[in-house]
Amino acid sequence: MSSTVVPVQNVTAVVPLLMVTNMERALAFYVDGLGFTIQNQWVPDVRWCWMSLGNGVSLYFQCNDALAVYRDAATRGIHTLREPQVGNFSWEVVFADPDGYSIHFSSPTDLPEETLLSDVKT
Repeated sequence: MSSTVVPVQNVTAVVPLLMVTNMERALAFYVDGLGFTIQNQWVPDVRWCWMSLGNGVSLYFQCNDALAVYRDAATRGIHTLREPQVGNFSWEVVFADPDGYSIHFSSPTDLPEETLLSDVKT
């Protein structure tokens, strides 16, 4: 007897992340020049922001539960680059693929910025 396992739909979006050498120049180009809007940003200064135009632009996996991805990967012997932590109002879980590319999974949380997973009592 065969049973089919249906995976839970955890990943809800993928967002391209663009590294820039000069944030002010990049914002002038994307916001002032192309008409993107800033949807979210690192405060008090803009070191990170999420911009959109139409359907949006950004390169992270947005999840319902990034820590579930972390725990599931760990059972398969896949380890993160660093301990999961809170950043930009989200749990951030970062892996490196075999070519060295960073693969990020994030999910919303109300915990304070820079909280480490090991700081959270389970």
